[in-house]
Amino acid sequence: MRKVRLADLSSRMSPADVSYPLADALGTTDMSLNYYELAEGDSTSFGFHAHEDQEEVFYVEAGTLTFRTADGPVHAKSGELVRFGPGEYQRAVNEHTERAIVLAMGAPREAGETDVRRYCEECEAETTQTIELADDRDSILARCENCGSETGRFTDE
Repeated sequence: MRKVRLADLSSRMSPADVSYPLADALGTTDMSLNYYELAEGDSTSFGFHAHEDQEEVFYVEAGTLTFRTADGPVHAKSGELVRFGPGEYQRAVNEHTERAIVLAMGAPREAGETDVRRYCEECEAETTQTIELADDRDSILARCENCGSETGRFTDE
């Protein structure tokens, strides 16, 4: 058994204002577990993405999230859950001024290949992306796989 307190954890760099990797803190072996607090415009992920081997469930504790899906937007408000199967594309964003709090659960813990897509201004299209730690280690970068352009930079600030 392992017990943790959110107040004792350190947030990691991500597209969310607060992001706790609870699976690491709890030492889970068969599931991924992440806690997010999202300010307006924040997201739970670096882009529109699908996990090859992982199913994900999002529980919205507070606020409202808008999930971009292949079938159009899906809104989930406090007290609601949303499930995505392996290979289903999604991206959750807080489009409201009210802070959103969400718990994301995935199984198995290892997601397999993850296909991340973002809009690249240079290519004038949504393209596949790589997600990497910047050389100075102060931010995480999203880069277009087609042209190498930076399409996003995520820091702790």
